[in-house]
Amino acid sequence: MVSLNKKTSIFLIFSMIMLSSCADSGFLKKPEWGEPAKDGKELARENVKEGRGIQIRPQKNQGGNFLFASSNPMWRASLETIDFMPLLTVDYAGGLIITDWYSDGSSNESIKITIKFLDTEVRVDAMIIDIHKKICNNSNNCSINKIDTKLNFEIRDKILKKAAVYAKDLKERINKDRPKKLYPGDAGPDKY
Repeated sequence: MVSLNKKTSIFLIFSMIMLSSCADSGFLKKPEWGEPAKDGKELARENVKEGRGIQIRPQKNQGGNFLFASSNPMWRASLETIDFMPLLTVDYAGGLIITDWYSDGSSNESIKITIKFLDTEVRVDAMIIDIHKKICNNSNNCSINKIDTKLNFEIRDKILKKAAVYAKDLKERINKDRPKKLYPGDAGPDKY
């Protein structure tokens, strides 16, 4: 037992020496609290002075860029374009609008429109519009087919025209609300 106690004692002494040397080297020291962190405005001023600039808008493909549906021009334009139809599914997060079957009541045909959003930018390829046509005969036998007619293009054109107007209006409002000078004494954002 004596040899076990000697080994334990040697291990404890060695451990204490190692820990004390770590403390002296700064490994286990408490952090020293220096001056408080600079606020955002002060950091932005320093970045501008050092020529690094500032970032006013987030870069593309950054995470955490959430928009409300009312500020998305494509979404607003789509909902306004098909507002005469009853909606079955509307999922902004998934980028999907599906209408219920719609008929003018005078025929045995009805249509359903599905709009899938691939991007929030106002572009022709930012959405896919699918139209399905249901034809029912008197014995309630119905056939449903996906159709590709000029109605697809008419709906897409109407959405894109409205979305372009909304996007332009949104851009003007953002630019109008943006301050002309970043800080007193600065030359403003146009200088940089």
